[in-house]
Amino acid sequence: MKISKEIKKEKAIEILRTLNIYEPYIQGFKDNDQVCFFENFGGYWVYQEPEIETKMHQIEEKHNCTVYAITHEFTEFGELYDFLIVTDHKSEWDTLVYSQGNTHTAFAYVWNKDDESCSEFGDITIQSFGGGIRRIA
Repeated sequence: MKISKEIKKEKAIEILRTLNIYEPYIQGFKDNDQVCFFENFGGYWVYQEPEIETKMHQIEEKHNCTVYAITHEFTEFGELYDFLIVTDHKSEWDTLVYSQGNTHTAFAYVWNKDDESCSEFGDITIQSFGGGIRRIA
C-alpha cells in the first residue's frame, strides 16, 4: 500500500527532531520541502547544489521514499552523499533511526559519486551536534 508523501513527511519531521536538527532547517522542510545537506555539522540547502538536488529527486521517484537530510563526506573509497530516507513501508519505520545520546543509526541511500556501482541502501552512523549532523561510520 502506497503511503502519501505528507504522511512520510510527518515521520521525517519526527526523525529530524530526534536528531536535534536546527529548528529553522526543520521549518524549511516542513513549510517548503527544503532539504538540508550537512558537511561536518554545517547545514546548507540542497537547492544550492543542483546536481545533488537532482539526484535526491531521482532517488525519491525511483524508490518512492522521502529524503529528509543528506550528509556529505570524502572517504578513501570515494565521495559519498548519504540520503537519509523515510521508506514507503510503514512496517520499517520503527527501525529508520536508533538513537543513543547524540549518536544515531539511520537508514540511508549512500551514493558513491566516484563509483556508482558502490551505491546502496543501508544503515549509517551519524553524530548530532549544534543543530547539525555528520556521518561517523
